[in-house]
Amino acid sequence: MNSFVFSQDIEPRRWTPLPLGTHVIGAGYAFSESDIYFDPVLQTEDVKQNMDVIAISYVQPFKIGDKLARVDVTIPYVFGQWEGKISGEPKLLNRQGFADPRVRVSLNLIGPNAMGRVEMMEYMKANPVNTMLGVSLAVNFPLGQYAEDRLINLGNNRFIFRPQIGMVHNWGQWSYELTTSVFIFTTNNQFFNNQEKKQNPLYAVQSHLIHRFKNRMWVSASAGLGSGGSATIDGVSQNDARGDFLGAISFGAPITKTQAVKLSYLRSVTFQDIGSDSNTLGFGWSMAF
Repeated sequence: MNSFVFSQDIEPRRWTPLPLGTHVIGAGYAFSESDIYFDPVLQTEDVKQNMDVIAISYVQPFKIGDKLARVDVTIPYVFGQWEGKISGEPKLLNRQGFADPRVRVSLNLIGPNAMGRVEMMEYMKANPVNTMLGVSLAVNFPLGQYAEDRLINLGNNRFIFRPQIGMVHNWGQWSYELTTSVFIFTTNNQFFNNQEKKQNPLYAVQSHLIHRFKNRMWVSASAGLGSGGSATIDGVSQNDARGDFLGAISFGAPITKTQAVKLSYLRSVTFQDIGSDSNTLGFGWSMAF
C-alpha cells in the first residue's frame, strides 16, 4: 500500500485567475485519521492510519500567447502511523519522510486574458457575471520515500499524471466550480518483493459552491466522486477498484493585505469492500507578493 497524499483531493478555488506579476507562497498542515479495509486474503484487520502532513507550495501565473496560465508546486512531508492486526497479531508501524511532490500547470481557455492586477480588477468589476473554462495537467513525481521491501511507503515509485478540465461560473458574490480529472498511473516495476504493479485509470469529479464576503472572507461546500483504479500485481487482478465519495467544507479569511489563512474539513467514504474511510482537518497559510 502506498500513500495517496495530495492525489484524490478536494480543492475549491483552484481555477481562480491570478494577475501577472503575482507570486504566492504557502504552507499547510493536515491531520488525517482513516480506517483501512484490505483484501481478506491478506489476513489484515482493524487497520487504522494516522497521518500528519506538512506541505509548502508556490504558485506563479504566466502567459501563453494572450491566455492566462499558472504553475503550482507542492512538496509534502509526512508523519504516518499504521496499527492493526496481521494474522491476528497486533502490529504498529511508523513512517516519516517526503511524499511525492506535485507540479500542476493550468491554462484558462475562456475567461480573462493574461493581464496585470489593475486590469484584472477592472475586468471583474465590469463582468460580475462570467464563466471561465480551463485545462490543466498535474504530475506527481516519484521522489518520495520508498523501499521495495516495504508494503507501506510514503512515495509511490511511479509517476501519476492527472489531466483536468474545469469550469467556473461567477455571479456576484457566488461561484460554482466543476472539475473532472483522470489519474493515469505508470508501472511500478519495484513493487513489494520485486513484483510489478500496474493500475487502471481512476476517474474523478468534484464540485464546489463558494460564497465570497465583502471583507474578502469566503466559505465553500464541496463534494466529489472517484471510481476505478483497479490494480494488477504480476498480471494478477487485485479486484480493488476504488469507489469513493468525498465531502468538504472550507473557510478562508485575510489576515493582512497580502496574507490569508484557510481552514477545511474533508470526509471520505468508500463504497467498496477494499478502500478507506477518513476524516481530515486542514489549515493553510498563504502570502502573495
